[in-house]
Formats: sequence, C-alpha cells, structure tokens
Amino acid sequence: MHDTTPAIRKIIHIDADCFYAAVEMRDNPDYANKPLAVGGPADRRGVIATCNYEARAYGVRSAMPTRHALKLCPQLIVVPPDFTRYRAASKAIFSIYREYTSLVEPLSLDEAYLDVTDTPQHAGSATLIAREIRARVLAELGLVVSAGVAPNKFLAKIASDWDKPDGLFVIRPHQIDAFILDLPIERLYGVGPRTAEKMHALGLNTCADLRARELPFLREQFGKMGFTLYKLSRGEDTRRVNNDGHRKSISVETTFLHDLKDVNDCLPHLTELFNDLSRRIKNANAGHLIQKAYVKLRLNDFKTKSIEQAALSAELPQFAALLNTCLAKHNAPIRLLGIGVRLKEPAHEGQLPLLT
Repeated sequence: MHDTTPAIRKIIHIDADCFYAAVEMRDNPDYANKPLAVGGPADRRGVIATCNYEARAYGVRSAMPTRHALKLCPQLIVVPPDFTRYRAASKAIFSIYREYTSLVEPLSLDEAYLDVTDTPQHAGSATLIAREIRARVLAELGLVVSAGVAPNKFLAKIASDWDKPDGLFVIRPHQIDAFILDLPIERLYGVGPRTAEKMHALGLNTCADLRARELPFLREQFGKMGFTLYKLSRGEDTRRVNNDGHRKSISVETTFLHDLKDVNDCLPHLTELFNDLSRRIKNANAGHLIQKAYVKLRLNDFKTKSIEQAALSAELPQFAALLNTCLAKHNAPIRLLGIGVRLKEPAHEGQLPLLT
C-alpha cells in the first residue's frame, strides 16, 4: 500500500491577540485604548491571566502578580475572568475554522492548528484562506487573530507570532532555509532557560550553529532532545494536525491565599485535590488510560517544579510520595499545588496494541 500523504502540507497556526482582554474590550467599549488586564485581585494574591497591548507597554505580563502589575501601571484596569463569555467566543471562532477544514487541532480556547492542504477554497491557497479567516473573525465576532502559514506545525506557530499583533506571516517551502538559519535557539520548542543557557555556553545561539554540529554531538549533550534539535534546526517537523480530540492528561490545582510551609500543610489540600481528580477521571471514563501520575508545585518565587512517575491508576499514597520527593528537592514556601495523570491514547476498534 503506497503512502499518498503529500510531501508538502499547508498548515495554518492561528492565535487570538490577548484573547480574554480582547473579549472584554469588545463587550465594553469603555475599555478601548486603556491599559486592561484580566486577572485576580491584588489583595487576594491574584495574578494576571492576560492583558492588552496598552498594558504591555508598561511592562505588565501574563502570570505577573496583580500587585506588581499595578505598581508598574497604577491606572491599570483589572477585571475578573468570565470564562462563560470566553468559551462562547472560542466556540464561534472554531466554527469559522471548521468551515474550511475538518483538520482543526485546538491548543487552547484561542489557539489552533489548521491543515488546509486539501481545502478547495481559494484554489487551495493557504495564505488566502488565512486572510479570509482573519477577516471573518474580525467582521463577525469583533476579535483579532494573528496567523502563520507554513509547511509544518513548528514553522506555522513561529510565523503566527512573527508579526503580532494583527499579523499574517507566511513561510513558503523555498523560504525555509533562509528563515531558519538566523532563528535564535530560544524559538525552538522544548528549549527553556536552562537548556538555552547550556546551549549558549556551547556556542549554540542560532539554528545555523546547531546545523554546524553533528547529530552524535547533539545527542551526547542533550540526550533524546538532541535529535529534535537536529530536525528543528533544519525546519523539519512531521507531526500531523491532530483532530481526534484525544485527551492527554487530567489535572487539578489550587493557589493558596497564604504560602504553605511543608508537606504537613499540604496534605489536607492534597486529599481534596485527589478527590476532585478522581471524580474528573471517572467522568472522563479514563481510569484504564492512566500511564503516569504527577505533582506540580509553584513556589513563592514563582518557579514551577514537577515530578512524575509511571502509574496504572490514581492513588493518593503515590501522590503523597511524589509530593514528599518534590519538596525534599525544593524546600521553599508553596504558592500552588497541583496533581494530575497523563493518559495513553485509547486503542481503536480492530487495532492491535503495540508491543514494547
């Protein structure tokens, strides 16, 4: 049987600009042209979920404590999130996307990949399709989305962020090499601050620097990620747009009004979280799909730490043990506690399980 998959695909990554804040500004014209943020109140240790570009001009950013945001911008308007309205706006946006292709992979309420390789509109031009989608979202919903068009998901995501806000950026197949060579390594997914620091120490600052190194060297320095870096530095990404709706994890978390000091402070909250997680797993009928359990902590310096372990079911003692191990490594006041399970992909009818 021959593989009929096209060698070059047409992928669009679409991301709404400051989505929650944009919905608030659309629904309340008094917020227009004023610094606006969606988040929790300063007197309850709230954090900023998102903010508009007027607020960003003052240095306000997502995940920033509201108290600090107000110091940077005293005139900042902070409104509580209204997820009912955000979900309704998201549903309307995705309805437009699905008029062009059934291959839509949601990443969040305001972000998605679209595979338009076989879309007939505009004679199959991904650029014209993206342009029309952006125009329709603005005209019909009063919201702005930015789009990136490229032959794969990795490049499309970078492209959508390239010309924000209100942007459309296209990377055509023959432009990949020229575009990728000067791309900073921080743009590669999976490269966080620690990995970037190590890469800079090795003289790896751009994709051109990565290309100059052989695969064995990258594997020696970065393990399994070395192969990913090797491929991405060449603009290669074979991941398909996944529209099967498979859930990859289930989790719960809570942020505390006052920092917790140690594991004994955490245990009552851990039990509550576990009961909530168990209900969610049961409602999703996902108990048989569990393959890992994990615990996540956010410390009072806003650094996030996590630990995970293989598991066949969700068990409170295992989460308690993971919590103990994580706190032994990171002994600091705890601002947030979360637990969750990672799920394997369900076997489809008639599909044999893979042998490992």
